[in-house]
Amino acid sequence: MSHHQTQVAETEKETLRILIINPNTNSTVTQSIRELVLRITPPGVITEVTSPAHGPYAIENEQDKAAATQHVLALVEKRKAEGFSGYIMACFDDIAIAEIRQLTQAPVISLAEAGIRYAAASGGLFTVITTFVEAVPTIEALSATYGLSERCRVVATGLGVADTAAQTEHAEARLHDAIQTAIRLDAQAIVLGSGAFAGRAKALQTRYRITVIDGFEEALGYVLKPTQVINQTQLLNQS
Repeated sequence: MSHHQTQVAETEKETLRILIINPNTNSTVTQSIRELVLRITPPGVITEVTSPAHGPYAIENEQDKAAATQHVLALVEKRKAEGFSGYIMACFDDIAIAEIRQLTQAPVISLAEAGIRYAAASGGLFTVITTFVEAVPTIEALSATYGLSERCRVVATGLGVADTAAQTEHAEARLHDAIQTAIRLDAQAIVLGSGAFAGRAKALQTRYRITVIDGFEEALGYVLKPTQVINQTQLLNQS
């Protein structure tokens, strides 16, 4: 094998590693995310789902968010030397996003940005369904930051992350009502606005016959694309 062929082979063998962080310490949510990510990870990519060892069980107010941000940043600081190609924040907020970008210089995105931007590509109205009511203003502010607030409607089931992840009868009834209302209001897509909904998009899409997005596949595609472009450029430069 020539020196050129060896370089190309080594580049092709490079494995992309993505770290997905659930910023709360709810192990049920983390496991649901882990199971979903395992199903959607493409060949040649290693994904790891983790959460801070300490911090809020659910992030439902500014105090929780501040605490979670500190613990997430400590986690990233500890592990950034491992050379992850990108990071996904598995929540519907901007928790630590800007800080992680500065720390790592790698692609970083939240479920919120990935999901909302993808839903907007439908060209029509879309509804974000989140969990607790206090999250609504935060998501509305994020959609405004992305320039999409006019087409984005944000509603809450009124129940927390724990009930949502456990799919309690009450939580499921609230979710059903929210989806039905969105359809009546001519939404072209539904965005599941919490990591607690992980793994449910396809089943809900089949049931309600409307595009349902949870942000995971979209976020994974985003963090992988820059790395794939870099690798392709390296191969071209070596040819």
